[in-house]
Amino acid sequence: MIEIRSLKNISFEQIYKAFESAFSDYEISVDRAELKSMLKRRGFNSALSFGAFSGDNIVAFTFNGIGKYNGCLTAYDTGTGTVKEFRGQGLAKRIFTHSMPFLKNVGVENYLLEVLQHNKSALKIYESLGFEILREFNSFTQKKRLVVNCISNKPIVCSTVTMQPENLLSAQSFCDFTPSWQNDIESIKRAGDDLVTLGTMVNSVLAGYCVFSPNSGDIAQIAVAPTFRRKGIASSLLKQMLEMAECDMVKVINAESPTPSLEAFLDSVGISLSGKQFEMRLKLQGVTNYN
Repeated sequence: MIEIRSLKNISFEQIYKAFESAFSDYEISVDRAELKSMLKRRGFNSALSFGAFSGDNIVAFTFNGIGKYNGCLTAYDTGTGTVKEFRGQGLAKRIFTHSMPFLKNVGVENYLLEVLQHNKSALKIYESLGFEILREFNSFTQKKRLVVNCISNKPIVCSTVTMQPENLLSAQSFCDFTPSWQNDIESIKRAGDDLVTLGTMVNSVLAGYCVFSPNSGDIAQIAVAPTFRRKGIASSLLKQMLEMAECDMVKVINAESPTPSLEAFLDSVGISLSGKQFEMRLKLQGVTNYN
């Protein structure tokens, strides 16, 4: 018998075991430290996350992140999976339906998720539940050794400093799009020391910045003030990130499409398009039917 219940008081080891089992036949590998970091950054709330239990074993789950996003209390699907032997039983939909009253009860206004554009079956399910597509996202990856150094022979004179995430609020105007949930300022703050923030100063003025994970190579944000673009600022930041990176890959996840300036820069340094997703939203307040 399958029982749906909250993941409150479930140990991290049990959560990791469920995650590892659900994705054992996927081309991904996430160790304990990486999963812990991911859940922290995305605002994982165990009490408002739910799993399908067969006895004491979690056989399907949805890890929900909870936080403010674009001024609204939002729930974010930070990970959904089902163990292979239990697929095809509609467990993900059962978990979702079960969780909605709990999310609404604490005042969650929107439920946000991303889905791979080629995953037509998942897309059809989400649309049947009332989700709407908000944006298209591109993801880019490259092996660190294959990233091209394209710094100009005469780059602008600048210096790089370490910054606190709080100091980036005014610099969000540098961005050409609103960052996704996992790359938003609130997520960056939650990540703490897992992420590094660098700023490029020109004559004591912040000209550009980046936020990245040395452990995973994930670039959460990189942006340059419009008046300082095409002067080697982004390339200088990328060079610094590559020197600090402890992994073999560099990746930019959930860049809004189209964003010509970012796409042109990533293409110029050889960081290639690797995936496409839809950002989807369900408005919860006032919605009562999820079947």
